[in-house]
Amino acid sequence: MTTQQLTTARAPGAASTDRHGWVLALMSAAAFMAVLDTLVVTTALTTIQHAIRATPEQLGWTVNAYTLALAVSILPAAALGDRYGRRRVLVVGLTLFSLCSAACALAPSIGPLIAARAAQGVGAATVMPLTLAILGATFPPAQRGRAIGVWGGLTGLAVAAGPLIGGAVVQGLGWQWIFWINVVLGVVLVPLIVRHVPESRGPGGPLDLPGLALVALGALGLVWGLVRGNASGWTSPEILTALLGGAALLTAFVLWELRTRTPMLPMPYFRSRAFSAGHAAGFLMTASLFGAVFLMAQYFQIVGGDDPLAAGLRLLPWTATPMVVAPIAGNLSDRIGERWILASGLALQAAGLAFVALTAGTSPSYAALAVGLVAAGVGISMALPTVQTVILGAVPPSGIGKAAGSSNTFRQLGGAFGIALALALFTHYGALESPARFAAGFRPAVAALAVLSLLGAVAGACAPSRSGSLVTGGALTSPGDRVADGVAADARRQQADADE
Repeated sequence: MTTQQLTTARAPGAASTDRHGWVLALMSAAAFMAVLDTLVVTTALTTIQHAIRATPEQLGWTVNAYTLALAVSILPAAALGDRYGRRRVLVVGLTLFSLCSAACALAPSIGPLIAARAAQGVGAATVMPLTLAILGATFPPAQRGRAIGVWGGLTGLAVAAGPLIGGAVVQGLGWQWIFWINVVLGVVLVPLIVRHVPESRGPGGPLDLPGLALVALGALGLVWGLVRGNASGWTSPEILTALLGGAALLTAFVLWELRTRTPMLPMPYFRSRAFSAGHAAGFLMTASLFGAVFLMAQYFQIVGGDDPLAAGLRLLPWTATPMVVAPIAGNLSDRIGERWILASGLALQAAGLAFVALTAGTSPSYAALAVGLVAAGVGISMALPTVQTVILGAVPPSGIGKAAGSSNTFRQLGGAFGIALALALFTHYGALESPARFAAGFRPAVAALAVLSLLGAVAGACAPSRSGSLVTGGALTSPGDRVADGVAADARRQQADADE
């Protein structure tokens, strides 16, 4: 077995310190690129609308097409990475993402742009779960929190830099360059990943094609309903069919996964307290975060009268904290456990958002708002890396790819839910027509997002203090953990058979 053919179970012990550094840097850079793309595009929407003469509904589909394709493709991408090699599938995904970014930049009208954005979402779906799975396969449990903290810090930097880069690029170079940036990054990253990142796989076995189809169509139905609900009406036939159909398909997915001998996502994992609590906390965390980011950028522009670049600067007390705090939180989780860092982080984010909701008005004091933004920023910085460590630590090495895929799918669904909830409350209580009407809708929407973050803190507090028992062989804390340990043992035996 060559170095490039390392399996998931052996990668942590065999990789050198130098290799660890390369893996951490390249996986963090790839995640940075994917997150940056989402943020810079949102700042350019108005400019794109005027440049290619798109209607507001068409413009919305440049975001919806990407979101739908991303949510549908995450779990299949993780499964393909387990089956054919995580590095290989990541390289294919990054290449597709870069090529489609070029297609976006060259799009002459709204139709080709929407199509390219959908294909770009498929490529992006490989990045978050597979970079996370590769980190989990490379770093042993004692170092995993620190590594994921750095990874989370770089994604936090993308969140912080996204509005600034987007505003500066659109104003200085043109909207097409927000996509050409991805092409440049892809050209640099792909050959470096091929050279320096070891290959890793999950357990052998046939690909679960029925499971792939059920989860993809189910996620499509749910996300379609969430992103279209406010525009079409929550009781319209379109939305009810999408939501109920998506829920039915995901129920069928669970039933199928319980029956099949080679599940894409072993359902007994959810009997682990850490696995279930981590997914619930991740869903609520992302719902709160995405909804708040969506509203805050518009608040400073509509109520405060800022341009996109100035609005991005005002968000820095919130968005810049992850690159400082997340690595520290990841390091602390390795030392003292994840539960209270995760729970206290989401509680702090809830307190920060609640303070913003109370102090926001038509003539806000930025100093007062900044207090809430800093609190929310520190809180999300504590939670972002820790929730990933909780989930990855609850499964055996062979299940890391599946866990990363399911975690990112839950987070995408949470993001769509958070934005839909924020928009529903905003449109019920306020409107875009004036600063006063915007502030009237902004306050209850942000207050509801604070409640979601608080519920996430409760979910985080339900996790065990340390979630690495399945990986390290330590004592289990519940009957559900013992069931998951049996699944882990079976997975390890499958991995050993595959190695032979």
